[in-house]
Amino acid sequence: MTMMSFAVRRREPELVGPAMPTPHETKRLSDLDDQEALRCHVPFVHFYRAGGLDAAGVIRRALGEALVPYYPLAGRLREVEGRKLVVDCTGEGVLLVEAYADVRLVEIEDAGGCLRAPFPSMDQLLFDVEGSGGVLHCPLLLVQVTRLLCGGFVFALRLNHAMCDAIGISQFLLAVGELARGLPAPTVQPTWCRELLEARIPPEPAFPHREFDAVPPPPLPGDLVTRTFSMKLNDIAKIRKGLPPRLRATATTFEVLTAYLWRARTAALEVPPGEDVRLVIIANLRGVDELNLPAGYYGNACIAPTAITTAEALRRGSLGDTVELVRDAKAAVTAEYARSTADVLVRRGRPVMALVNVFAVSDQRHAGFHRLDLGWGEPVYGGTVDALFGLALLVTVNNSDGESGVGVLVSLPRPAMERFASEMVTLSKYNKHEREARYC
Repeated sequence: MTMMSFAVRRREPELVGPAMPTPHETKRLSDLDDQEALRCHVPFVHFYRAGGLDAAGVIRRALGEALVPYYPLAGRLREVEGRKLVVDCTGEGVLLVEAYADVRLVEIEDAGGCLRAPFPSMDQLLFDVEGSGGVLHCPLLLVQVTRLLCGGFVFALRLNHAMCDAIGISQFLLAVGELARGLPAPTVQPTWCRELLEARIPPEPAFPHREFDAVPPPPLPGDLVTRTFSMKLNDIAKIRKGLPPRLRATATTFEVLTAYLWRARTAALEVPPGEDVRLVIIANLRGVDELNLPAGYYGNACIAPTAITTAEALRRGSLGDTVELVRDAKAAVTAEYARSTADVLVRRGRPVMALVNVFAVSDQRHAGFHRLDLGWGEPVYGGTVDALFGLALLVTVNNSDGESGVGVLVSLPRPAMERFASEMVTLSKYNKHEREARYC
C-alpha cells in the first residue's frame, strides 16, 4: 500500500477518571510485569465504518465506568526499593483526545479493500501528547478517538506495557465495549492477584533460561520495512501438507505457521550457517495447571520459552523438524517454568532477552481486539500497529471477500523483506516437492 498523509485536528487532551469513587491504595506489580523489556508503551488501533458522530462521547462515558472496577489503570506507576514497580491508585485517570481527520476509511484501505498495518499517518491518529510518554508518573493509557469524513471513526490507544499484556488490555477494552453498549457491568470482572507471579523467597531458578543468555545485543539494522503478510486458511493448509503424516493431523496452526516463518526469515536474513538462531514463543500462562491464575487476571502473564539451533540445521532440516522444535519450546510452558522465570528475573536483576538472531512470535489472534464492539459492530481491523525487528505478531485479518485469515506483521531490513516475500513462495514450493519425495 502506498502510504498517504492527511490532516488531523485535535481537541485539547482531557483526563477521564473513574465514574465513581475508587480505593486509594498502592499495589505491587508482579515480577513478570516488572521486566525491563516491558517498561515501554505499546499502541493498538481499531477502525470502524460507522458511529463517528457519537463515538467520542460514548467512549468517554464507558471509559469512566470501566475504570471503576479497573481502577489501577487510572493511577500512576512509581518505583520503590530495588526499582520495583508499584501502581499508586490515585484515580487521576487516563488521557483522552478527540480528533477529526479529513479522510475516508476507504482511502486508508489498500487496493484490495483491506486494512493492514502499517497504517498511514498513524502518528496523527495516535498523537504523542507532550509529557504523557514516560513509564513513571504518567497516565497509563492514552486514547484518541478520531472521526472520519465517511462517518466512521478510529479508536486508537497506547498502553503502559508494565500494567497489562495483550490479553489483559483487550479484556479491559471489551469491558469498555460492553458498557458502551449499555450493559450494567462487564461480563468478566477484573482480578489483581499479581502476587501469584512473584518470585519465590529466596529465588531459586530451576532451568537454564536460554532466553536470557548474557550475549551483547546486536546493532539494530537500518532501513527497516514493516509489512503484513495475509494468509488464508487454505494457504496454511497447503503448508501443512508438507508435514509427515504423524504431524499433519496434530500440528496446530500456530506450530505450522511459526515453523514456516522461522525458516523463511532465517533464509531472508542470510544468517551464516554456523551461527545459532533462536525462536522465542511469547506464551500465555492463563489456564496453566497449578498456577491458578483467576479468570479476569489482566496483568502480564506470559513467559518466553526458547528453541535454539544453527542456521544450517534449520535450513537443511525439514519443515517437520522445525515444527518439532516449536513443540519443544511450547512444552516448557509449565507452572514451574513460570515460577523459575520470575526467580531468574529477580536473582539476575531483570536480565533482558538475548536478541542475537532471535525470532519472537506473539500470537494475538485470540486476544479479542477484532471483536471490540463499541455499539456500531465489530471493527474492520482491530489490533496492533507495528512490529519491532525480531518480533512477528500474528493478528486476525479479514480479506475483501469477508474471509477471516491470519495476518503476519513483521519488520525487516528492506533487502531482507524482499527475500522474505520470495522465500515464502519458495518454501511453499519446497514443501510440495519434499512431500512428494518423502511422504508418498
